[in-house]
Amino acid sequence: MALTTVLVQRAYLLGDLDERVTDAAHRSLGGASLHPGLTFLDDGVHPAGLLAARLGTDGTILAAAATAGPDAPPRNLTDAQTAALSGLGTDGALHTRTVPGLGTYRVTVLDGDGVRVLTGLPMDDVQDMIGTMMAAETAVAAAGLTVAGGACALVVRRQLRPLARVAATAAEVSRAPLGHGEVTVLPRVPERDTDPDSETGQVGAALNRVIDHVESSLTARRHGEERMRRFLADASHELRTPLASIAGYAELMNRGTDVIEPRLAWRRVCAESARMTRLVEDLLLLARLDEGRPPHSAAVDLAALVAQAVRDARTADDGHDWRLDLRPDAPPLVLGDAARLRQVVAHLLTNARVHTPAGTRVTAVVETRAGLCALRVRDDGPGIPPALLPTVFERFTRADTSRARTSSDSGSGLGLAVAAAVTTAHGGRVEVRSEPGRTEFTVELPLLTETGADAGRRVSRASVG
Repeated sequence: MALTTVLVQRAYLLGDLDERVTDAAHRSLGGASLHPGLTFLDDGVHPAGLLAARLGTDGTILAAAATAGPDAPPRNLTDAQTAALSGLGTDGALHTRTVPGLGTYRVTVLDGDGVRVLTGLPMDDVQDMIGTMMAAETAVAAAGLTVAGGACALVVRRQLRPLARVAATAAEVSRAPLGHGEVTVLPRVPERDTDPDSETGQVGAALNRVIDHVESSLTARRHGEERMRRFLADASHELRTPLASIAGYAELMNRGTDVIEPRLAWRRVCAESARMTRLVEDLLLLARLDEGRPPHSAAVDLAALVAQAVRDARTADDGHDWRLDLRPDAPPLVLGDAARLRQVVAHLLTNARVHTPAGTRVTAVVETRAGLCALRVRDDGPGIPPALLPTVFERFTRADTSRARTSSDSGSGLGLAVAAAVTTAHGGRVEVRSEPGRTEFTVELPLLTETGADAGRRVSRASVG
């Protein structure tokens, strides 16, 4: 604004000066037409400082003088001053020339009826006014910029305070020992700094979301480490028991002692080996399922599979009342691995047999509804303790004494975990409801359509081939 003002004022002042120069030039031309030489300057009506010169037909300056004031006669110009005015055309254009000893002039040359006159007016007043105005405008602009800069700095600092608090929160989080997993609660950006309508608030809200993710990850890692430690301890305990038995019987057989019959010792070694083999196979299966390996896919008739499993359970244990209830509304076909699904059914039936007393009724129900094929294993035993229900599908979970269990029936605590993992790998879900006198495990798997069944049979034939 200051620069624009100076330029506009300069143009205005120079324009006014040029008009005065032009007017003075016309008066000088009229006076020169009536008087010889520069005698027209003697009339005393010309302004002080007026510079006038008479030119010949070839453009040379014949005479040049400058007025000194109303009562003072004009002063003739020296040769050096006259030389500074030479070379001007007679086109009436305005020129700026510096005359030694007199200052800077705005001059023009007019030609009328063979009379050529050079006229000029000093520019010192205009230049002084422009200089004064430039100095004033510069001072005002500097002061305005200083005030504006200070105000902007204060406003920016105030507006950046929330960002500084966000940065302080981020710095505090960065100093937390996240690598050791010891942090329980991380600091958060204050709510007043999470306004979604401002950029700083958006940054603060995003940082809070990141901190939430970090905390949830730390919690998940801590729980995972706890589960892993518990898993390793339980697996070590389960493997140590059969290994200790095998080592003990092997030592007895090696000594050839009569304390135990070798054939009985050998049978016990084989039984413990089989138990350890089943445990290792269950652990390997869980590891493969944890890796997300897809199960073998083929059309499986769940009703036939459950019926066979119930017959096997009745053959293995006639102390329970085994029942089969098939009531599908559609062919109970599912897409999956028949061997793994048979393992799911076997684990559920074994769980009911092991944890209920003799004479308990165990019913396996197969039904279809809403695109799902459901398997329900229900018993009228004592039920599962409420404290155990949330962890019943976790690995190495064991029932307490409220569920009848003999030492000969001891298992590894992986059966229900395997059943849940296999069901999840087949795109299904498993749940349990229990109360005294009624415990029911439910497995739901996606029901195959006819097209899906045909695809499953093709996959099965290709796998066999």
